[in-house]
Amino acid sequence: MDLLRLKAAKEQPFQWVVEPLLEEPSYIQKPMFGCMGCYLYGRLVLVLAARGREPWNGLLVPTEKKFHQSLRRDHKNLVTHPILKKWLYLPESNEDFEDSARALVESILADDPRIGVEPKEKSRRGG
Repeated sequence: MDLLRLKAAKEQPFQWVVEPLLEEPSYIQKPMFGCMGCYLYGRLVLVLAARGREPWNGLLVPTEKKFHQSLRRDHKNLVTHPILKKWLYLPESNEDFEDSARALVESILADDPRIGVEPKEKSRRGG
């Protein structure tokens, strides 16, 4: 597993953000649409997006729309993702990106019920 983590860190510049989550036994990390999906407690809680341009360069926070207002009140640098409007986004270009990212991870570790979505069952295509 350590080799996988080293490889992931090389390929994903935001890997440092999730370091505090790595000790949690339920933590899983999987590639997702050119980004890295991070799962904790069975929920998708964070997507590390390092595609080099907005709005795909920062942290995507999977959540439900009903939680946007309270999460944005608690984490002032979050914005609604301009394409995935159901999720929030912390752009790397934000001047407080590092502190904001750490605060988000603290909330995730505390199992904030507003952060994260249950993964959907994969459906079979075709007939």
